[in-house]
Amino acid sequence: STEPVSSPFEQRLEQMDDDDGEDGDFDGMVGGASQIEGPLDLNWDNVDLILDEMRPYLISDGGNVVISEIDGPVVKLELQGACGSCPSSTMTMKMGLERRLKEAIPEISEVVQAMPDSPPLTEEAVDGILEGIRPFLQVAGGKIEIESLTGVDSIQPQLVLKMTGASSSIQSVKLEIMQRIQRFFMISGLRIDFV
Repeated sequence: STEPVSSPFEQRLEQMDDDDGEDGDFDGMVGGASQIEGPLDLNWDNVDLILDEMRPYLISDGGNVVISEIDGPVVKLELQGACGSCPSSTMTMKMGLERRLKEAIPEISEVVQAMPDSPPLTEEAVDGILEGIRPFLQVAGGKIEIESLTGVDSIQPQLVLKMTGASSSIQSVKLEIMQRIQRFFMISGLRIDFV
């Protein structure tokens, strides 16, 4: 059995809660290096300095983080690699990165996730991804079509696909299709359903 995907900070916070019964903090999180004491001024170098404390945990999970923009008191970070498309990216952002950044740099009001430039979510673009999958489904006598695409400009767009044939009931085939679409569009709230 596989373990559920989780934020690299989630386990560490739980361990710290278990260790002393108090809420977790980032004391000692950097392999032997001491935690940088705040308060620090809000600027690019200081944000990057605090992120350097947490990068080893992201890198160990196949990801990383970079500053996308600092807009007044709002810091925009881009999660990269495995972290960018991880279902726990919101928890990583809020419980890990934002929590520690605000602790060290009190001027920060919010830390938000900046999404990398990705193609617009359109039926034509989805159909282009499905074109690469259709030959494999046709071998088993299957087909896949777009049933609907709604909420494209919302926080959680929904794509409904209709798959027929022998492979339509195989969960691993559906999962592969969902992952290909997610990797292409990089929209964290994109919901993909099958009918």
